[in-house]
Amino acid sequence: MQTRNSQKSQTKKTTRPIECRQFMPKLCPKFCCRFGRASVSGTTIIRSGHLTDITGLCYKATMKSEHLKQARLRRGYSQEQAATLLGVTQAYFSMLETGRRKPSARLARNLMRTYGLPPTVLPVSDGLKNVTPDSLAQELASLGYPGFAHLRRSGLRKVNPAEYLLSALTQRDVEARVAEGLPWVVARYPDMDFDWLVPQARMKNLQNRLGFAVTLARLAGGNDSLRQPEQALAESKLAKEDSFCKDLNEPERRWLREHSSEQARQWNLLSDLRPDMLRYV
Repeated sequence: MQTRNSQKSQTKKTTRPIECRQFMPKLCPKFCCRFGRASVSGTTIIRSGHLTDITGLCYKATMKSEHLKQARLRRGYSQEQAATLLGVTQAYFSMLETGRRKPSARLARNLMRTYGLPPTVLPVSDGLKNVTPDSLAQELASLGYPGFAHLRRSGLRKVNPAEYLLSALTQRDVEARVAEGLPWVVARYPDMDFDWLVPQARMKNLQNRLGFAVTLARLAGGNDSLRQPEQALAESKLAKEDSFCKDLNEPERRWLREHSSEQARQWNLLSDLRPDMLRYV
């Protein structure tokens, strides 16, 4: 009984209060993330059973071994043809389809291109990478965001949507159009790996920002399947008002409190972004 209880134990993580960061749209033409952040001293519960095993990279359903054969047959390839296209032996390819081997990150990317799979099949990393405003915009373009169609170019490297959201939501300053594209990412890829993303967001105190994006995506796109991750994030919602960009002075804070959308208030954020403002969802 003690062993069973220990397996179901919960890991507690103490969070620290973080200063509010954001400013009003009219005060700066370049930055207007519209997103806020909430954090509070206290305890956030993260169920260790839902955390992705770092040694086994996480793939969405379309990259699981039982679906690789289906994806191959949809393209009309034999095992030998697919193995040749991917640059591996037929024996190794057979082990991929039977689950005895997992594809490497490079092979997963080749599988995505060869089978025409969505970027949700790409492996995710627990380590955050260094990003810039330009790289965030280009990666959003690679995911197909219509607002950045002009940034698309041949050879633009796709990223996993879940990992992209985590990287973007971690940034202190996010350019306005990038921030407005985050709910689009959720709406466009509702099958992304929320089992990985939600715990990662909790560990980094990003559940309010992510929850806001999920709520906007659900309401704007009418996708009720997003209620599950939305509820999971709401269970650990943070109470302290905070923001996503630079520090606010008191007049700016008062203005945003008065004009924050219903969805932003739901997630304790200072933001006027509403579902009807999302042009591409």
